[in-house]
Amino acid sequence: MPNKDIPPPKVLGVALPTPVRRLFDYQPGAEPPPSGWHPGQRVRVSFGRRELVGIIIECRQDSEMSIDKLKPILAWLDDTPLPEDWLWLGRFTARYYQHALGDTLHQTLPVLLRQGRPLAARTHERWQLTEDGKQHSARDLGRARRQGELLALLQQHPRGLIHSAITAQGFTRHQLEGLRNKGLAHRQTEPLIVATPPRHVLAEPSLTLNQEQATALAALHDGLDRFSPTLLHGVTGSGKTEIYLQLIEAIIGRGRQALVLVPEIGLTPQTLARFRRRFQVPVVAMHSGLTDAERLDAWLAAWSGRAPIIIGTRSAIFTPLSAPGVIIVDEEHDGSLKQQDGLRYHARDLALVRARHHDIPVILGSATPALESLANARAGHYRHLRLTQRASRHAPARLELIDMRGRPNRGGLIPPTIDAIEATLNAGHQVLVFINRRGFAPTLACQACGWLAECHLCDARLTLHRQPPQLVCHHCEAHRPLPDACPDCGSADLRPLGAGTERTEETLAGLFPETPVHRIDRDSTRRKETLEKTLATVRRGAPCLLVGTQMLAKGHHLPHVTLVVVVNADAGLYASDFRALEHSAQLLEQVAGRAGRAHHPGRVLVQTLHSDDPHLTLLAEQGYEALTEHILEERRIAALPPYRFLALARFESPRDDEVMAIAESAAQAVQAMLDQHRHNPTQCLGPVPAPMERRQGRYHVQLMLSSTHRSKLHESCSWLIDWLETSPYARRIRWSLDIDPQTLS
Repeated sequence: MPNKDIPPPKVLGVALPTPVRRLFDYQPGAEPPPSGWHPGQRVRVSFGRRELVGIIIECRQDSEMSIDKLKPILAWLDDTPLPEDWLWLGRFTARYYQHALGDTLHQTLPVLLRQGRPLAARTHERWQLTEDGKQHSARDLGRARRQGELLALLQQHPRGLIHSAITAQGFTRHQLEGLRNKGLAHRQTEPLIVATPPRHVLAEPSLTLNQEQATALAALHDGLDRFSPTLLHGVTGSGKTEIYLQLIEAIIGRGRQALVLVPEIGLTPQTLARFRRRFQVPVVAMHSGLTDAERLDAWLAAWSGRAPIIIGTRSAIFTPLSAPGVIIVDEEHDGSLKQQDGLRYHARDLALVRARHHDIPVILGSATPALESLANARAGHYRHLRLTQRASRHAPARLELIDMRGRPNRGGLIPPTIDAIEATLNAGHQVLVFINRRGFAPTLACQACGWLAECHLCDARLTLHRQPPQLVCHHCEAHRPLPDACPDCGSADLRPLGAGTERTEETLAGLFPETPVHRIDRDSTRRKETLEKTLATVRRGAPCLLVGTQMLAKGHHLPHVTLVVVVNADAGLYASDFRALEHSAQLLEQVAGRAGRAHHPGRVLVQTLHSDDPHLTLLAEQGYEALTEHILEERRIAALPPYRFLALARFESPRDDEVMAIAESAAQAVQAMLDQHRHNPTQCLGPVPAPMERRQGRYHVQLMLSSTHRSKLHESCSWLIDWLETSPYARRIRWSLDIDPQTLS
């Protein structure tokens, strides 16, 4: 009910889905909602020649403009405001990542709510017996035989059945209405996702924990009533998920909710399946593979508390919760938790912020933690729990470096590797061949003149694909037919250069014709459920060969794989990005973790042209943690994250001279501002061309801001944004700002 002591607002500050970083003032209009105007309500407004759905942020009595010149609200869409915790997180996200509030809120809402659909979940009918119906038998209905059979069916289900389940048994609405008219059954309308209060939370018993797991779980139980960030650092196969499951059991027992973030949509089905096998309460998914209606149903079920467990990818961090109890970020190191365009947020970092806001625990789980997380744990900001033992009791497989120099190869595989694959298959086991490059070969080359197939829009080579035959740019998705001859010299001697997943698959099929070869990459798993069907076949245990990219490197339990082969470990080690070594080491350790997860020990062969590289040798001989200590010291000396805070301004234009000139003007303006404010320790570096300067026909330039103080960095970024928004020159190009960038490409 409206508060009669507070006068109705004369001005509503509305956030609209535009890149403009401010609110837009409107008059309330003639018809207020029954409960009055409140922040968080959706409204429909006129904006230029368009009508937009916006969200009220402020209710005021004044405006910088004359109130009678403001447009009125066209219509209110909700009497009830949107969730308070969602609105708080949206406002924080916009402020921290220096993004327009209206666009931030728009991107974090389900699509149907952005379009102005009602704030209501889909429903279905549930039919139950009345008290009178429970006392009757089928014989009491005499000649109404089908109604009697329907009565007997409903008596077997005390909670009733939904209409679709009843009609699936061959019954009709006419028969249902017959029972209702006789007072034997009644119907009720309920949301598709319904809270079920079972006597027991679990549908299957928990597994027995080993000593390390039990100790970690006990430590986590100690922090359930407060904000307590924990880094759960466990080797692959150490049973982190079982700890999550048992902790969530305790959370649900307290009447609270658990939000679980996973990095990849490909990992969501198997995670959902495991959680749904364990729990009798609703477990909902939040990811881009859902229909718009399914996503809204799950969002509303989480907000209302009907869904105690929510599992999703990075955008699920914005899911509202009625009773938050814990946030779990699995594979917290994974780069896919960072949004790389538009609203460039990091779901792991927002999980920490949100957990602090709700005063609840947050768990970051990984076998290869990010350096930021390790640094926080070592500084005492996070509790650091270690799991060093695998559930299979086998020690994690160590990396064996195989020198490729001077050795012939077939499809990227050298003779010692082929021999090891053959021995593993003969023993009745499975082999995973990891090559982080899809397609048949990295490019096509002319043997006569040295011509290479290059993209006309990007500073990149075209990848050769065989299925179907074509040249594809993996940066701009440009497709070209295969040339009949070299466009430079006319020679017909064109050959693939290097190996991709398709070429390695073809080679293995030729070497081992009796063994099934399954290729798993983005091209082979485009169809829905293809990945899960392939993995289900692999888990049956018959000897086979798996060829895949990093889609296979994380999260998948492949109990019959005992040999992992890394075709080319050097691809990411020597990139220009300062995080390249960290990311490559994580990827190698994650893919190595697929070997030896069950009854037999595993082996990992890493083919490399740099077997004497000190970083690679340290990783192979002493493991990931020893390497991270070395990298952290290098980062400290070089003044790089996690010891400094970064922001990256990106500029792009079809003209290279124009984009560089504007970036240089921006750098000069920022430097002049910093020279006037000596107390601000922020440094301005650049501008420089991006590692891939030309992409999609546009030239890219970067400007970096670096500081030892996060607040001072944000002050400098805010100043730069104001300068760019008011500069007439900057309007001619595209620009964006990335706070805490995870890549410099």
